[in-house]
Amino acid sequence: MIDPTLAQQIIESSTDFAIITFDARGRITSWNPGAETILGWSPEEAIGQHGRILFTKEDQEAGSPEHEMERALSDGRAVDERLHLREDESRFWGSGLMMPLNSGSGFLKIIRDRTKERETERRLTMLTDALPGFVFEADSDGHYVRTNARYKTYTGREDPDLLGDKWLETIHPKHRDRARDAWAEAVRTGEPFDQTFMVADREGEYRCFACRGVPELDDDGRVLRWIGTCIDVENEAKAKALLQDLNLSLEHAVTDQVAALEESQRTLMAEVAERERVEEALRQSQKMEAIGQLTGGVAHDFNNLLTVILGSIDLLGRPGLAEEKRQRYLASIKETAERAAKLTNQLLAFARRQPLKAEPFDVVERLRASEDVLRSVSGSRVAIDFDIKCEPCVIQADPTQFDTAILNLAVNARDAMEGEGQLKILVEERENIPATRGHAAVAGRFISVAVSDTGSGITEADLPRVFEPFFTTKDVGKGTGLGLSQVFGFAKQSGGDIVIEGGAGTGATFTLYLPRADDQQAAGDAELTAPTAAVPPSGGGCVLLVEDNQLVGEFAAQLIGDLGYGNMWVPSAQEALALVVAEPDKFDIVFTDVVMPGTSGIELAETLRTQFPKLPVVLTSGYSHVLAEEGSHGFELLQKPYTAEGLARVLRSAITR
Repeated sequence: MIDPTLAQQIIESSTDFAIITFDARGRITSWNPGAETILGWSPEEAIGQHGRILFTKEDQEAGSPEHEMERALSDGRAVDERLHLREDESRFWGSGLMMPLNSGSGFLKIIRDRTKERETERRLTMLTDALPGFVFEADSDGHYVRTNARYKTYTGREDPDLLGDKWLETIHPKHRDRARDAWAEAVRTGEPFDQTFMVADREGEYRCFACRGVPELDDDGRVLRWIGTCIDVENEAKAKALLQDLNLSLEHAVTDQVAALEESQRTLMAEVAERERVEEALRQSQKMEAIGQLTGGVAHDFNNLLTVILGSIDLLGRPGLAEEKRQRYLASIKETAERAAKLTNQLLAFARRQPLKAEPFDVVERLRASEDVLRSVSGSRVAIDFDIKCEPCVIQADPTQFDTAILNLAVNARDAMEGEGQLKILVEERENIPATRGHAAVAGRFISVAVSDTGSGITEADLPRVFEPFFTTKDVGKGTGLGLSQVFGFAKQSGGDIVIEGGAGTGATFTLYLPRADDQQAAGDAELTAPTAAVPPSGGGCVLLVEDNQLVGEFAAQLIGDLGYGNMWVPSAQEALALVVAEPDKFDIVFTDVVMPGTSGIELAETLRTQFPKLPVVLTSGYSHVLAEEGSHGFELLQKPYTAEGLARVLRSAITR
């Protein structure tokens, strides 16, 4: 949440318009000097009351305050132009903007008093309605945007009918081409428009009208808009006299309106700038809150894992330790280290920094293959129902990460139902991803996998936070809060998204959208897939190890030697390239880290592939944004942390190829 001191400074700096904050239930939590000036209540009188006090009795009975908060939550903002109430129960015309605070703790509303501008507009409308002929306003292209009551009464047409060239429909068919051409010429030249036409009334009877349009120009001579009249020729003399009498008032009304619009524009610009300041302050505060939560969660989980590892190591150092206990402690260290690796992989998935091996596969086949696992983790009291509405359903994504995402959604559903209920998995084709979390809809061809449960649902307060890492509603020790963050990261990095539906007490549906694979691409990839070649049973050859971390480099060099390979370790890509250039035949394989100071491992691998195409290169990394965004560039990748078995496999496979 935003720092209270900073929020107060921002709010108190604005005096020309009211800035008010509300809690999630709509009760006022802050009240700036502008609010006191415009609305009349002092901060002591306003804070703690519900925001309904700002609305008229009619709007309160219609539920307008609640509807405004609902629109702000669903659309990201709610704009209203309505009558508002002051403390003395007097009414004024206010322009309001409400938006939700990103923390989910409430709302921010900005109100500007537009009473004078509205009165100016109303006075201008009354003046034009008093004329016996038509009065119109057109945009710079000559399209009607406003007319007076006389036009609407005579033709039976309302404002929505005036856009574009529909006004031509009221003119006699024989005059329409001339009218269209005359308007086009006037718009092109910026010269006054002066024509006489036959215009139909609501019954289709025609009368003769003299029409004149005068352009309003800016300082550079560009047309801003057109203001004109159409006078019944039979009453032309009377109309001219009225126009002459009203000309000064009309001119003043137009001038007042322009001045009001200019003032409105200045106020709006200030309002936008103020909103940007508030949003930026909120973003910065929420970033720090998110970083604190993330680092705290990581520290907590890793401290738990390190406790097991360090304790087991201490016990292994005891003299006379029985073999059975030694094996137990070693197994405990290995299991805990694997859990630590899984934890970092989940964090990388959420951050969209996990290298994905995207390939086409059929979602339905994948789900059926993992059905036994899903039923096992869900438990015997959870009934699983598959509803398949597309087959085949081929997507382009990482199949292993897909399996993990579905498993996480199933576990989340099981826990929401407390181990008993109905879990439904719906698979179908979709033409777009609907708007969600303030983002617009995304067009495209997608396969959606919707996982629905009959559990307790998600409260409105928790809804914005469900994908945050380490956020969980489960009891302490019963969840890491990383399952849904992995699903979110996998979906976004794969070019898709995840959408949540359902509220508290109604169950929840998580719909995973993933891009559908192109049919030709899927077929081509299937033809290119070949059985994996058998790897040799033992090592052999010389490995050039490139690793900038000394501890990892020393350990990896020892591990490579124990696997039966000769090796040389260098801490930088520059040194490695110099060695290969000096002695091209000395090394049988290059095993390089990706993230290093200066030249990266990928840049080294690309250079070696160009200059020494027969020299195999294997990459290794625990994290790289380049790998996450661009892939491994066709090189074999061994992710950290790696085991001796994994290293042996990748080295043997690369040397064999």
